[in-house]
Amino acid sequence: MRMNSMTLQVQNKPWYKEPWPWLLMAGPGLVIVAAIITIVLAVKSADGLVSDDYYKEGLGINQRLHRDQQAAALGLQADLMRADNKLRLLLSADQARFYPEALTLHLTHPTIDGRDQHIEMKSEGAGFYNGVLAADVAGRWHVSLEDPAGQWRLQGDWRADLDEPLRLRARAE
Repeated sequence: MRMNSMTLQVQNKPWYKEPWPWLLMAGPGLVIVAAIITIVLAVKSADGLVSDDYYKEGLGINQRLHRDQQAAALGLQADLMRADNKLRLLLSADQARFYPEALTLHLTHPTIDGRDQHIEMKSEGAGFYNGVLAADVAGRWHVSLEDPAGQWRLQGDWRADLDEPLRLRARAE
């Protein structure tokens, strides 16, 4: 009879003192915590890479290709150099031509939309231009250089961490 009373005491243990209910609740609990973390991260990075107007942007690509072809016809190329937050650019062409007073340099980050910069490059004469970065850049960037009238465009990819200059050439496609 003594053995039976010990068995009854073990069976009358409260549920929260047993390890199995806690072990079974740990899985769904971890999933709930992970879901909350995912929602917080999604809300914080709401400036996603997908454009709402992707179809219209795709149609506009063909309209912008003529600028690349115009730059190729003029034989344009540019060398971009950086010293801290200062940029210097040398624009050259196959034939002597009039250089505009200012150019627009677009730095586009491949993954973070909020870090893009549009820099006005002012002429120093003889094809040299200078400008100042609004914020420090590091890593990989898409670079686009265009004239104020929007007649031509030079493009390239830039590793801002490297000390070597970036050469922008016309893409004739």
